[in-house]
Amino acid sequence: MFFKERLKRCILDKCHGVCCTYGVWIDLGEKQRIFENKTVIQSCMDQNSEDFDDWFEEQIENDPFTETGKVIHSKVIERDLPFSRKTCVFLRPDHKCALQVASQIIGKHPWYLKPFYCILHPMDINQDGEITLDKTKIIKEEPKSCLRVSDSDLAPIEIFEDELRYLLGDSKYQEYLTQAQKIWTSKPNEEIKDNIKS
Repeated sequence: MFFKERLKRCILDKCHGVCCTYGVWIDLGEKQRIFENKTVIQSCMDQNSEDFDDWFEEQIENDPFTETGKVIHSKVIERDLPFSRKTCVFLRPDHKCALQVASQIIGKHPWYLKPFYCILHPMDINQDGEITLDKTKIIKEEPKSCLRVSDSDLAPIEIFEDELRYLLGDSKYQEYLTQAQKIWTSKPNEEIKDNIKS
């Protein structure tokens, strides 16, 4: 998370929301918030979208890193445009997330209704509860990747500042950024391996 390299985030009109492929795990607390705002959310979805009960798979699994410790998967639907794929039911034809659009309509932060794992992506959480990022070479080589080559060196903690501030809070984010800044001045870049405790 602190290692600097030539990276920058994706652009929606280029990536077409490829991160929404195959859907997402949603905490049961997040599902409840979606239920409480289902009318607004449905107005932001495809015109042929199903009702609330058809937005989720049936199986519930344990997840120690989410709000309630229980998660359920979003349904996926077949899409042909701009290319053939199975995507989260909440993805719109304009490649935006219906949950994010609905959050703004109800006057909340754009990520208020958005699942934790959507906000976190392309970052992830390892078994120790640390926020990490997969090998960036692999991510960059993916079609319509969530990361692109940049002209300048940036670390993931800088690229994903907005997401990390939202998930960790300003104080904790600043604490990690200060830690990163100290490391940048004291270690060669190739020796930096630090992750972030969520």
